[in-house]
Amino acid sequence: MKKAVICGYYGQGNGGDEALLVSLLQMLPSEIEPIVLSANPQQTYERYGVESCPNRSAFAILRALKTSDLFIWGGGSLMQDVTSWTSPIYYAGLMALAQQQGLKTIAWAQGIGPLQRRFTRWLTRQVLLGCTAVSVRDGASAKLVSQWQINPLIAPDPVWALTGKPIVGLADIPAPRVAVNLRKHSQLTPKRLKILTKALIDFQKATDVCLLLVPFQTSQDLEIARSIASQLPGSHQIISLDDPRELKGLFRGVEMTIGMRLHSLIMAASEESRCFALSYDPKVSRLMAEIDLPGWELTELPDDPNIISTAWLDCYANGEGLSRDRIQSLVDRALMHQEILKQVGER
Repeated sequence: MKKAVICGYYGQGNGGDEALLVSLLQMLPSEIEPIVLSANPQQTYERYGVESCPNRSAFAILRALKTSDLFIWGGGSLMQDVTSWTSPIYYAGLMALAQQQGLKTIAWAQGIGPLQRRFTRWLTRQVLLGCTAVSVRDGASAKLVSQWQINPLIAPDPVWALTGKPIVGLADIPAPRVAVNLRKHSQLTPKRLKILTKALIDFQKATDVCLLLVPFQTSQDLEIARSIASQLPGSHQIISLDDPRELKGLFRGVEMTIGMRLHSLIMAASEESRCFALSYDPKVSRLMAEIDLPGWELTELPDDPNIISTAWLDCYANGEGLSRDRIQSLVDRALMHQEILKQVGER
């Protein structure tokens, strides 16, 4: 039995990153035993039944590395310096330490960049060159690392292949349902939030849908959800789910999704919900381009709520979700990330 230290933005209450972890655990070969670095190791252990250790304890991390064979960056945008320049230093530091300890290292399902600083670009290149295997989740990341003479596996985000769970009680919520996910961000200014809230009010009045406000990370999303909920004239509900499999399963009962977060859109699209994107980040814009999602960059959001609600009405009435064949293709390709885990595990 081999052991693998798995490193990512885990235990932080972020539904998207938790979904990446569950996707990785779902794909991990049975002969590899995971040790997950987490901000909340007890919670991670209780939810997923895997060994976990504190991600900020140097002693615990060193002990885990000394007893392991593999080190895996477990999906997501770990190497980007837009939200924090210290984040890539932390993740690269752990990768470099694992390489120094002689572990085989895997950069798994990564979204690389943006990397605006020369030092973080150099650091990312150095640790990736030392990896046994690299897989990325989009073409832009592949293009960047190919400039560094790295030939990565390119496959869709692993959450496409995550197995969802049905939500108990969802059938009791009035239908039709439209899910909304907004997150705290500098581009979502108070003015833009006010415009979007007015558009949601108008959209609900025109359609009589039940609006499901779905926070993916309580610290970033819940306050906004509560603000919107307090102003809605019709049926609505705030739904917070800890299990990413249930979070994905929620979208199975949703006609349309208006989403900011990347994984709200991936989960919704994979469950055949029509989607409308509000992009705050290049990774969301890439998804919009790759699967032809309607939407706006937040920086280009119209000032007129009527224009927005009219676009949502058109998407609701005339838009189409992805076909089952297209979804199955994305799922099958996302499972390619499993291959490098098998290959490295067998070496």
